[in-house]
Formats: sequence, structure tokens, C-alpha cells
Amino acid sequence: MARATRQERLKYWFDNTMSKGTVALIGWLAAVSTAVIVLVSVLTIWLTPREAADNNGLGGMLWSTLMHTLSPGKVAGDEGTPAYLALMLTASLGGLIIFSTLVGLLANGLKTKIEDLRKGRSRVVEQGHTVILGWSDQVFTIISELVKAHASQRGTVIAIMADEDKISMETEIRERVGDTGRTRVVCRTGRPTEPADLEMMNPGVARSVVVLSPQGEDPDAHVIKTLLALAKRSGDHPPVVASITSSGNMAAARLAGGPDVHIVDSDDTASRLIVQSSRQSGVSVVCMDLLNFDNGEIYLRREPQLAGMKYGEALLAYQTATIIGLRTPSSVMLNPDMDTVIAEDDEIVLIAQDDSLIRLAKETPVVNADAIVLSESPAPRPERTLLLNWNVRAPQIVRQMDGYVAPGSVLDIAATHPDAGSGLHGMRNLKVNFKECDTTDRFALESLGAGVYERVVVLSDDRYSTQHADTRTLMTLLQLRDMQTVLAERYSIVSEMHDENNRTLAEVTKADDIVISDTVIGLLLAQLAENQHLAKVFGHLFDARGSEIYPRPAGDYVRPGAEIEFATVIESARRRGETAIGYRRGDKVNEAPAYGVILNPDKSRKIILGEDDYVIVLAVH
Repeated sequence: MARATRQERLKYWFDNTMSKGTVALIGWLAAVSTAVIVLVSVLTIWLTPREAADNNGLGGMLWSTLMHTLSPGKVAGDEGTPAYLALMLTASLGGLIIFSTLVGLLANGLKTKIEDLRKGRSRVVEQGHTVILGWSDQVFTIISELVKAHASQRGTVIAIMADEDKISMETEIRERVGDTGRTRVVCRTGRPTEPADLEMMNPGVARSVVVLSPQGEDPDAHVIKTLLALAKRSGDHPPVVASITSSGNMAAARLAGGPDVHIVDSDDTASRLIVQSSRQSGVSVVCMDLLNFDNGEIYLRREPQLAGMKYGEALLAYQTATIIGLRTPSSVMLNPDMDTVIAEDDEIVLIAQDDSLIRLAKETPVVNADAIVLSESPAPRPERTLLLNWNVRAPQIVRQMDGYVAPGSVLDIAATHPDAGSGLHGMRNLKVNFKECDTTDRFALESLGAGVYERVVVLSDDRYSTQHADTRTLMTLLQLRDMQTVLAERYSIVSEMHDENNRTLAEVTKADDIVISDTVIGLLLAQLAENQHLAKVFGHLFDARGSEIYPRPAGDYVRPGAEIEFATVIESARRRGETAIGYRRGDKVNEAPAYGVILNPDKSRKIILGEDDYVIVLAVH
């Protein structure tokens, strides 16, 4: 290969200096300006010595030429020979070209700098902040809940990084979350999977890190890669909470994150909640009430005065807090056996409106034993369930249904989804049938004969966008409600939706329960970001192998119409081996925001429960 010529080397050197950015370009302009000023001054002294002498020689000419380049209008006042005037005009024209170029470079450099600031590429210098990595609809729920949790604290910061435009993220947060009070939200544009971008969030001194499952194809791969990037960081590692959409990726996510990372199985949690809600109306409302920071929250409290007491005896120990279980050094037990003895190193798991209200009662509340009803649970019998629509978590939902129902039960699936009915094998109690049906079509729905079913479950069709899927679900719910009215049929309707804002519209349909899966997962992530010790508590709450939440007819616990204190309800549930945590008013099931649910009532509150009311308990199914 031929050696580079001197001209090529000079061109290569010049190109390299020009590629160094605005500062290098300004340097070249300064050099050209200096050359023009010196050249014009020397030529003036040589060609027009009289005018040069009038300007005090070389020094004066250099100053005069500089002024002509800086202020081209100065040439209009010049007098002298044509050669002098021509040289000054040359200096003025050179100044025009040079300084107009300089202004353009400065404007472009300033614009580039503003664009960099707009992208949010500066390092977060906060400490004790909450870091959210990724972007999805769950981020708005998490921000809203963290704002509530820190409403009384100053200087709280939530730092968000996603591969999104910084201004767009901030605008969307303002529109969907609103005023964040004393909590400051900082957005940065970057890739959470890139270690260099990750360091912008200063995660080593963060309070906790939340990794969201992003929207799009294969979101779990993104989460797992982010967990790997977090695990490989040097320095301190804060608590990490992550959300995985597919249960099959849980093992890989745990391996990537390590033992100190808590992984939330979104599909499994949402599936369990849908199944539990289909069994007992109102379960999702109770769970969302427990998960948010509005009213009742779950706390862990060590209470030495209760050591040595049996769990059943301790249920009335607090006046304004409700005991729901125990946390031992090795495990968590919700609604344990009533004879379980509380050890000194056990923590009490309880519901309270605020930790400042967790105080032992000064006296034991009054129990009206005459109002207690001792009824036996009916023997399980075969059931008929109608499942409308299909999505990726539907096989999981069906398998979990199979674990609840009695042998000989029937599940009919009606959908147009190409995968509907697939992935079902090894059913022990359910007989599964499939029929192709457009669930938004009235005549197709009527042909299903919904009146022969005890319950109807409406899933969100994952072939459509979230808003479109919710719209189709609303259409199906409206058709079902109208069919119930016209045909005088009664069956429970449980529906799955994505957007919390669509719940208000769905209230018109008077569905028995509506599960907003994305909101539930967002609430759960917010709780764990605040206190990872609650991970096992919520894990047991959504696990079918232990005690679950059940809204059950109040008449099974106390005499309808009797005026009692809530302590009487707790005692009645205790005798059945259950833990009562609240009640639900039947006449307010469609009234937002609580939908008739009252959790953790004062033990001495006087209440009257009717035939349409429910007692909310933790019990084994």
C-alpha cells in the first residue's frame, strides 16, 4: 500500500481536529481571524504607509483592523486612499463571514447542550432515593403509592430511568399522577441494561430498586439482563424488587438477581387473584385495599407482652389493629392454628391504618356470645363455570381453578382466540369443553346459555392492545348484565381489565368483581419497595396452599340484624379456625372507592350486619 502524502496527512490531521466538536471549531475561527487581522495590517503598512502612520504604526493598525472585523459598519466612516479603503473593506467582510460562522457554531453548540440536558443524562446525586428501572403502566401506580407512603416526609426522591424521552416521561407522570406533594420525581433517559447508564442512578446509596417488566416483545429478557447488570455492580447493593411476566422465567430471574432480590411473578399473582375473585366476590377489592397506602396497611411488630399467649387469645389484643398471622425467624404463618403459642422472637403480622395506632387495648372488648352463629360449611359439590376469552395466562387460571372445585365440575371455554383451550392437560376435577364464540356478540352469548352456570369469568384478550381489549371486555360485560336483567338469571361475573381508569366505566355493568391486574402488581411492587420483609406475607396471601381471603355471608357468623361489636365477629371466626379482618356492606358493593369494604374496624365499633353483608376472613379453602 502506498504511503500517505503530506497533503493527505494534513487533511487527516485537520479532519481529526474538526471532529472534536464546537470548541475545536471556535479555535479554528480564532486562528483564521488572527491571520486575517495580521495580514490586513501588514498589507496596510506596506501599501498605504501614510494611513498606517496616522494609526500609530503596526500596533495601531492591528487594533483598527480588529475593530473593523468586529464591527463591519465602521468601514462607512473610513477616509483615505482606495487601497486603504479596499483593505479595510476586506477586513470588514472577513469579520462578517467569521463572526456569522461563530454565532452559528455557538447557537448549534448551545442547542446540542440543551438537547443533552433534555435527554436527562446527568448523574443523580441523591441518597436514600427509590430507583425505578424501566417503563410501563405500573410506574404510575408505584409513584402514586410511594407519594402516599412518604406524604409526611420531606426530601423524598423517586428516580426513574428508561429508554424513553425524558420530557415525555415527565409529562405523562404529571398527567396521570398529578401533584406529587413533597416527593420529587427525577427522570433520566438511558438503558437499564447498560452498566454505564445504570451508574447514573447512583444505585449504591438508594433505598431500594424496582425493576419493571417493560411493554413489548420478550419483556422478561430485559428484566433478567437488568438484574445481571445490577448484580455485577461493585459497591453496595440495595434491596431489589423485580416483576416477571412469565412463570417459566422465574428460575432464570432468581439466578440472575441472586438471593437478595425478590421476584414478583406477575402472571401467577394475577391468575390467583382472578380465580380467588371468581370463587368469592370482592377478593380483589380487599387485596387492593391491603396493598395500597390509603387505609389499612400490613405491619410487622414484636410484642413481648403477647409472648406465651396463644394466637387465638391474642386476636382481641389490639383495639385499632387486626392480627392476621405470625412471622417466625424461619417462616410466615397467616391464620395459623388458634392454639399456636407466640414465642418471644416472633413478630405479629397485623393490619393497621398507621404504625402510630398499633397499641395494645387497655381492656378486652365485649363479645356478645348470644349473637354468634355456629354453622358448618356446606360440602363441596360439582360446579359449572363459563370462561369467556383467552390469553397467555388462561392455562394457569384453569389449572388453579382445578385445584379449588369438586370432582365432576365443568368448565366451558368460549372464545375466538386461536390458542383457546390449548395447554390444558392433567385436569383432576374439571371437565373442560371449548366452543368458538365472539364474546362481544349478543346472539353468540345467548347461545351459550349462561343461566346454567354459577359463575362467569371474562378474561382480557391479549391479541389486542390494552385499551382495545378493555373496550371489548366492557362490551361483553354490558351484554351479560342486560341478559341477566331480561332473562332474570343470576350468576356471578368476574372480569379482568388492564386500565384502572376503565373500572369507573365498568361499574355501570355492576360486575361482581373486576381485577385490574396491572394495578395489583404495581401496588405489590410499591409495598415491597418500602418493606421487603413483607414479601413472604404477600406470598402466603396469594398462595392457594395456605389461608386466603374470603368474603363470606355474615349470616354464617352472627345473627342478622343483631347490634354487636366487631369483637363478636372475630370471636365467631376464631371458633371456626378463621381470622376475621373486616366486613363488606352488600348495599355498597358498587360504590367507589371502597366498594363496601371496611378493613380493620375498631373492635368496639357497634355494627349491624344483614343478610346481604359479608364477613371478610382469612381461612383455608
